[in-house]
Amino acid sequence: MEIITTIKTEEQYRAALKRIDSLIDAEPKTPEFDLLEVLSILVDDYENKHYAIEPLDPIEAIKYEMEEKGLKQKDLIQYFGSKEMVSQVLKDP
Repeated sequence: MEIITTIKTEEQYRAALKRIDSLIDAEPKTPEFDLLEVLSILVDDYENKHYAIEPLDPIEAIKYEMEEKGLKQKDLIQYFGSKEMVSQVLKDP
């Protein structure tokens, strides 16, 4: 039986990721699956503390998606209702 502890170091984090990778195909209702779940929770906690991602500004997120998908402002009219509303939402403050 493996001893499971909280992840406190980068080395422990990397080891947990490797162990998760080895368990990824575990069948539900098995000890391996239970271990996979616990390690996933611990890794998620470590990542939230050490690799937190700041939420995007909503307008910046829209602009990013537009750029990624090659959209123009006119392509958003169907979602915002009018050309004027799209311009108002996307204008820089």
